[in-house]
Amino acid sequence: MTEPIPIIRPDVQAEEVDGPIRDVLESGMLTSGRNVAEFERSVADWVGVEHAVATTSATTAIHLALVGLGVGAGDEVLVPDFTFPATLNAVIQTGATPVLVDSCAESFDMDPEIAADLVSDRTKVVLPVDPFGQPADHLVLEGIASSVGAALVVDAACSLGAERSGLRCGSHGSAGCFSFHPRKVVTCGEGGMVTTDDSVLADRLRLLRSHGGVRHAKPGLEFVEPGFNYRLSEIPAILGLSQVRRLGGILDDRRGTAARYDAALQGISGVTVLLPAPGVNWSYQSYVVVLDEGIDRDGIIGLMAEVMIETTIGTYACHEHPAFAPWSIGVALPNSARHAAHSLTLPLVPRMEDHQVDRVVETLDRVIRRA
Repeated sequence: MTEPIPIIRPDVQAEEVDGPIRDVLESGMLTSGRNVAEFERSVADWVGVEHAVATTSATTAIHLALVGLGVGAGDEVLVPDFTFPATLNAVIQTGATPVLVDSCAESFDMDPEIAADLVSDRTKVVLPVDPFGQPADHLVLEGIASSVGAALVVDAACSLGAERSGLRCGSHGSAGCFSFHPRKVVTCGEGGMVTTDDSVLADRLRLLRSHGGVRHAKPGLEFVEPGFNYRLSEIPAILGLSQVRRLGGILDDRRGTAARYDAALQGISGVTVLLPAPGVNWSYQSYVVVLDEGIDRDGIIGLMAEVMIETTIGTYACHEHPAFAPWSIGVALPNSARHAAHSLTLPLVPRMEDHQVDRVVETLDRVIRRA
């Protein structure tokens, strides 16, 4: 029987979490307890920052960071067009205007030259994305943001463990925002985190994520401003913490599989393999290639599925979707559109065997020739 190869498989090991989950259930403290605090500390230490604030998703992490920085109606936030729509949704929910920025022609991240042309005195935040665990040029983008008095917030949803210029993703700018969705390097099922070195911002984020309430000596809470319920609960924190403790090994495993793909895909007609630049380490949340423009990417996904190999698109050109039409009228985004049409995500599962990589590559070669 042909073995299915999924696009991803979470690297949660039952023996690491069974005991702590049982302890939580017996304690009755199901949310905002010591496991959340330990998870926050472990991520902050890994990233190399003072503070980490756990949330329910990367979407709420980005929204919380933007609100914490005072983003609202009348402000503009620069965002890449080539991204999962959560990035734009978080901006729109603040009342600010998203300004769509095209990708680089030869990579998936926000083009700094275009960003430099688009910032203005209305720009409150520059919000790059690290697509598929490939770090954007944070230092250059932070300089662009600073030139107009704006902050840099990084959508690092995919890039826990990635590095650029000796700095780990999540340590740049005012805040980094991570995801712990099942397709991420570390998963809680659902969950997110804001990382920052700004103690004042961190305190404000903790206030806002819990309804804007503070405790005093008397019973109950005082609600000092409207907030949200963005708190992470204990059991997801246990899942995430168990993986962060062995994150170095998880990253080594994913980079090893990516290196095998890099080698095996050389010479496959119609496929472009992207490689990290010197001084950049990707986390490989996903392994994404680009197909030549004459190849029907969606057709390839269907043909791969017929032989039980799961593949999918890279991500979205948001301007092509009706939800974001008000912010994309008259905006030229050719690189984003091309990436969205021709990027293909291949399976990358924990401890992937060489024969599985070979099967994916050989099948891809065969179906491209058929297409």
